[in-house]
Amino acid sequence: MLKKYQQLFMPIITLTTDFGEKDHFAGAVKGAIYTEMPDVRIVDISHSISPFNIPEAAYIIQNAYSSFPKGTIHIIGIDSEMNLENKHIAIKLDDHFFICANNGIMSMICADIAPEKIVEINIHDRIETSFPALDVFVKVACHIARGGTLEVIGKVINSIKPIKNILPFVNDEQNQIVGSVIYIDNYGNVISNIKKSFFEKIQQGRAYEISARNNTFKKIYTKYSDVVNFDTPIEKRNDEGKGLVVFNSSNYLEIAIYKSNSQTSGSASTLMGLDLMDSISVNFLNE
Repeated sequence: MLKKYQQLFMPIITLTTDFGEKDHFAGAVKGAIYTEMPDVRIVDISHSISPFNIPEAAYIIQNAYSSFPKGTIHIIGIDSEMNLENKHIAIKLDDHFFICANNGIMSMICADIAPEKIVEINIHDRIETSFPALDVFVKVACHIARGGTLEVIGKVINSIKPIKNILPFVNDEQNQIVGSVIYIDNYGNVISNIKKSFFEKIQQGRAYEISARNNTFKKIYTKYSDVVNFDTPIEKRNDEGKGLVVFNSSNYLEIAIYKSNSQTSGSASTLMGLDLMDSISVNFLNE
């Protein structure tokens, strides 16, 4: 069915990289794809990943890929220089294809959905490269876009490298979760690695306190504007700048500032002093 879809419609190739917008890298990759397949559609997910930040890239690709049609091919150019400890892989998962380094970047998605097939790419002896996203990943993506199989460009393997510390820790007493900040979004909101389903599994209906540095929260809101008391006249409200916790649209525990702006009034990251990999703990209270 997927192959029939690919034959009827030219697949989409997405790009997620840490190349930024200043240099030539993103443009060169697009040019190489168009040279091979002029009619293909290319979509930029992001070129603004923090350099070599694997958890950040994993979070973004996990939450973007499923909005694309089945059969989409995703090139992920993060820490992709090949060496003995950083091989290249192609994965078929959820009827999508992912091409990247085997550096843990796919482990967040694979924790929720089992891959249908994983291959370790082995076409490097036919390609001289110091820019694998351009030379290797493009070749593989276009091969897949033409309906080619993964076995032609790699050998089947059974597992991928995990990201260290991607899962939150739970103590032996099951009354504390210790997570960490894995992403800070454009608003300065701080996203942890604590998913809603994981939180509820450990919570079991108990009250809780969420702590991050010197900040404590005792309530998780359904949406950001729930922090506003709409019964109060507008001129008497002082809601902007309030701290709150929500499970965001991706169902990750997030600490936010209502209507934050990192450049003016401040954000959860700047005002609370929270940065990537900082700890966020949830303590469950026994009645």
